[in-house]
Amino acid sequence: MSERGLLAVVITGAVAVLGLWWHDTTILAGLGEWLTGAGRLTGLLGGYAVAVILLLMSRAPWIEHGLGSDRLARWHAMGGRYLLSLLVAHAVLITWGYAITAQTGFLAEASTLLVAVPNVLLATIGLGLLVVVGIISARSVRRRVSYETWYLIHLLTYIAVALSFLHVLTAGADFQTGWAKAAWIALYGAVGAALLWYRWLVPVRDALRHRLRVASVTTEAPGVVSITVSGEGLDRLGAQPGQFFRWRFLTRRGWWQSHPFSLSATPTDAELRITVKDLGDHSRDLQRLRPGTRVIAEGPYGAFTPARRKGHGVLLLAGGIGVTPLRTMLEHHAHDADTILGPDAGPVTLIYRANHADEIILADELDALARAEHIEVHYVLGAPGSDADVLVDQRLRRLIPDLEDRDAFVCGPPRFMVAARDSLLRCGVPARHIHTEQFTF
Repeated sequence: MSERGLLAVVITGAVAVLGLWWHDTTILAGLGEWLTGAGRLTGLLGGYAVAVILLLMSRAPWIEHGLGSDRLARWHAMGGRYLLSLLVAHAVLITWGYAITAQTGFLAEASTLLVAVPNVLLATIGLGLLVVVGIISARSVRRRVSYETWYLIHLLTYIAVALSFLHVLTAGADFQTGWAKAAWIALYGAVGAALLWYRWLVPVRDALRHRLRVASVTTEAPGVVSITVSGEGLDRLGAQPGQFFRWRFLTRRGWWQSHPFSLSATPTDAELRITVKDLGDHSRDLQRLRPGTRVIAEGPYGAFTPARRKGHGVLLLAGGIGVTPLRTMLEHHAHDADTILGPDAGPVTLIYRANHADEIILADELDALARAEHIEVHYVLGAPGSDADVLVDQRLRRLIPDLEDRDAFVCGPPRFMVAARDSLLRCGVPARHIHTEQFTF
């Protein structure tokens, strides 16, 4: 599904929610009823936003392969902010409206609602849990907590949704008719089924079907290892160059968490390979994995694939460990480009930037791929902004004269990706020909 297609579906659902509110809204007389009506509307939209946000992160391939995981994650984060705003507004407006109508104080009315209205207390607890999740997900806070802590607290979202669901059906005046209640239950049932299937049952099924185990762990550079995972019938996973899996290594410390790592070699029927840099507790533990460790791989995910290509040639811009998905693309263009894209597929150039020579990984493999007639590999060493930085001014254009006719695939640390995009735009590459996907969420 394309971005426009998904947006159209979401907007259509929101319009339907507005229609439900309008259908059950009579003439609003006085400030109290206006506030109560606004509270009902924000509550309905908040409940709908919950379903949309959960669907975005269900990892359903028909959504994920079209938009890419990083874009879905951004939509999810933005939707979370709207959701909290709607639900807080709902609680305040409903309470305020009832208080004016009953001619009581705000706090007194809030106490009455918590005691007298079914499931309001549970919904209030659910809202509190969502606020906690929202706080821990704020950028200023997120940087200071580990991925593991953030992940565990994020699981509170499911508890919050469960606590609030009955409140919507039992306390909402908009669900007194059978068809409305059935439609709402169907919406949440479909989203729940997608979550259960794609996030739990499919990974377990694939683990049993493919029998994944760690085959070897090879040191590529200080703090960088390649992990080869063996299995059965891995071609049925349909992994494409540039895609990634969420890997769960069933060790004593790591069995409960999954992390995204892109493939660093073209998958075969019997093997998958990732290359991991020591960037934290989890990736440090992976340096010490033992052969034979069982593995669960969720995926493949990501829209960062050669299918995005629109132009004649290809430029691959890599920074640091970001070379791993681009290495699979380079292999794809070295061996399969003529078959898939025709003999006029165009030149392919990889530019691999690093501060020092010892940061270059997989150099032997890249050099071997560069022996193909239409492929070039350039290693650019030096600090960002230095005389050797190819992303400064018009240096990219001087290195690649036909730059504006190429598709650029960029992967690396966040600052590198920003600098690379700015450089490409400055050199005349159309924005639609610049392809990125951030693998840190």
